[in-house]
Amino acid sequence: MARAPLLQLSDISLTFGGEPVFRDLDLVVQPGDRVALVGRNGSGKSTLMKVMAALVEPDQGIRVVPPGITVGYMEQEPTMEGFATLGDFAASQLDIGEEYRVAMVADGLKFDPDTPVATASGGERRRAALAKLLAEDPELMLLDEPTNHLDIEAIAWLEEQLASTRSGYVLISHDRAFLSRLTRATLWIDRGQVRRQEAGFEAFETWRDKVWADEDDARHKMDRKIKAEARWAVEGISARRKRNQGRVRALQDLRAERSSMIRRQGTADLALEAGQTSGKLVAEATEIGKRYGDKVILRDFSIKVLRGDRVAFVGPNGAGKTTLLKMLTGEVEPDSGSIRRGTNLELAVFDQTRAQLDPDASLWENLTGDPLMRISGQADQVMVRGTPRHVVGYLKDFLFDERQARAPVRSLSGGEKARLLLARLMAQPSNLLVLDEPTNDLDIETLDLLQDLLGDYDGTVLLVSHDRDFLDRVATTTVAMEGDGEATVYAGGWSDYRSQRAGSRAEPKVEAKPAPAAGKPGKTAQKPAETPVAAPAKGLSFTEKHRLEELPGVIERLGAEIAKLEQLMADPELFSREPVKFRKATEALSARQAALAEAEDEWLELEERAAG
Repeated sequence: MARAPLLQLSDISLTFGGEPVFRDLDLVVQPGDRVALVGRNGSGKSTLMKVMAALVEPDQGIRVVPPGITVGYMEQEPTMEGFATLGDFAASQLDIGEEYRVAMVADGLKFDPDTPVATASGGERRRAALAKLLAEDPELMLLDEPTNHLDIEAIAWLEEQLASTRSGYVLISHDRAFLSRLTRATLWIDRGQVRRQEAGFEAFETWRDKVWADEDDARHKMDRKIKAEARWAVEGISARRKRNQGRVRALQDLRAERSSMIRRQGTADLALEAGQTSGKLVAEATEIGKRYGDKVILRDFSIKVLRGDRVAFVGPNGAGKTTLLKMLTGEVEPDSGSIRRGTNLELAVFDQTRAQLDPDASLWENLTGDPLMRISGQADQVMVRGTPRHVVGYLKDFLFDERQARAPVRSLSGGEKARLLLARLMAQPSNLLVLDEPTNDLDIETLDLLQDLLGDYDGTVLLVSHDRDFLDRVATTTVAMEGDGEATVYAGGWSDYRSQRAGSRAEPKVEAKPAPAAGKPGKTAQKPAETPVAAPAKGLSFTEKHRLEELPGVIERLGAEIAKLEQLMADPELFSREPVKFRKATEALSARQAALAEAEDEWLELEERAAG
């Protein structure tokens, strides 16, 4: 017997600002569906997800969710008014005795439930929203960019959770590797239409290109037919035309159909122009160290960055990637060691916090107010790589229209803000690009263009990213920062780093060799002799050491929760008075006790390994 769908949308239409977002949309999500939701920035992906979550009311159409089915939604910018801590927010919809679910998820996502909402960063808030959804475990999960603000370890943990869940889910993400592994169907929003293919994201680009090729072919055939019919209408003798008014009306219908075809949105006109050629040496760090209070960020680290290198920095959140970037570029000085920087460096920075954008100012004002782009006495023009450009014309290169130019930045989607920041970045000549999480929120097409652009760029690129596919396509050298001050240089991108790291663990006795000079893209920089091979301290990796430190707190929390549940169940009348509550408390107690036993076993094992 076929199961009822988890969610059904029928004849949905929605208009914003006079522009249709969807027209006559029909959509069904079945139990167990694992769906990628893709489309250009601004195409309506997040809006459609909010319609699916019943947070946006369509102009017409019906949303149907069967009785007993729960739908959970993780939004990009969660509101947490009324909650003291992130944990309070994440557990707000859980039944009594189920708060432990948040603690278990928080461990994998690396956020502290005790963090006050008032002081939490945007990334911590997003992780709390994701933890809330995973802890509630609804039948259908709607996840809008869940990997943003997660480090690679947390992304891998989330992949495992979603790969093993029985829930259906719909994913919006820019992370190719994440989508390719997890999805088995694809919803594609394109010019107000939603198409579905019963294949995961891995097959999307081939499918998209075929759809577009078929469209182009049909458009070309229609253009030829209109041209031929128009020639007949002009050259045919008058009497024949009078006898063939049906053909004339058919020509008018063809023209109307052709004019109603919505052209595809073009690709952003991205361009990077290298400024004056820098010296061959960009930066050379020799045994540098840095710490903030008791936290060691870096110790005895050495690297040489040469003109044309593409160096990626990877590691857990808080390991010090951005701090190392700032030391190499001169914004922050090391506590020990020395850094020699090259000559003629022209720096351009892409900041992951979007701090360079004023959210209350318009797109127009954000560009004309930039000192590096401003033209004296010209309020409607900006300087783009040495050439004056009209603001609206330049914004159109990045797929913004004239109406958006006057809108405040806060009204933009995450991807549109990233495109605006790229517009500012690419207006100035540079020979050293610092890109701190540039891939967050960008659509697949813009990511492809950015990758190609960086491949052709004549300057040097320093890159922080958690997007494994992007790292593999761009990086020629990877610096792995695994915490506790340890950082190691590997040749190649993410996959190369992982394979070399696995090999070094299998063969720990590696003879250090002098580092050859790093070359242009395509050449690989080997690990410098002075950089030590990372070895697990006392038999434990950094992650295991961190886990050993936090396990006592986990054990104590589980013990306290078990005590509360046992106290609740000590009421002899609970079973007869509230049987459902008694059953849930019993299940929660059993789960808590199992989790406690597992945590204690894990602590004993790690403690023994740490001791020797």
